[in-house]
Amino acid sequence: MRRPLVAGNWKMHGTRQSVDRLLDELCREDWPEQVDLMIAPPALYIERCLSALASTPLRLAGQTSAWQAEPGALTGEISPAQLRDAGCEYVLVGHSERRSLFAETDESICRKFAAALACGLRPVLCVGETREQRDAGATAEVVGSQLQAVLDVFGVGGLAQGVIAYEPVWAIGTGLTASPDQAQDVHAMVRARLALLDDEQAQAVQIVYGGSVKADNAEELFAMPDIDGGLVGGASLNAEEFGAIARAAGKAS
Repeated sequence: MRRPLVAGNWKMHGTRQSVDRLLDELCREDWPEQVDLMIAPPALYIERCLSALASTPLRLAGQTSAWQAEPGALTGEISPAQLRDAGCEYVLVGHSERRSLFAETDESICRKFAAALACGLRPVLCVGETREQRDAGATAEVVGSQLQAVLDVFGVGGLAQGVIAYEPVWAIGTGLTASPDQAQDVHAMVRARLALLDDEQAQAVQIVYGGSVKADNAEELFAMPDIDGGLVGGASLNAEEFGAIARAAGKAS
């Protein structure tokens, strides 16, 4: 039985004051025991979050990391080793905003995935299609290609050490959401692709949905058999709503 994961990506939001307020509210939420919980704050606030959330089941993630673990001349980058040293257990890899705004490629994302694993982090591999690609009927091709870049190097066993997040790009920050059936279709396709290589490992991989997950749609999404939780964006900046999403995952598990 796969445990659900509910992860909150704060993106580039927060000040010390607002972060402290949110952390205080998160500490007062009732978190389900049967759900893995994680937040990815801006890197500046990771240690602040680690200290404040020590008594909660919330774990920490980096929003991105460099493609090498060793120290080096990479001004502005944060290595996965540094994230691990700061207390992170996860790191997002290949988020759609990194792909589109920072020109990250399948090759560079694969290198980041490798570096994260080498440092003991669980990489959350983000895959997904744009509206144009979906309308062209290319969802399976696009998502499959993004997966294959990592599968070719690590196999299903490597992916099972991390998490897959399906984030339809057209549903991020737009207010649009894939219907539960639409999301399930892609999640099932991803798992079936993995199962062709290793069915046992494929059934163990956490595949979460990351397209405008909110308290009012979480329960219906998480009821789908291949949706193992959510990668939550804006709703994770509201402790009450994030808590409700986590409890919806607990109810579905």
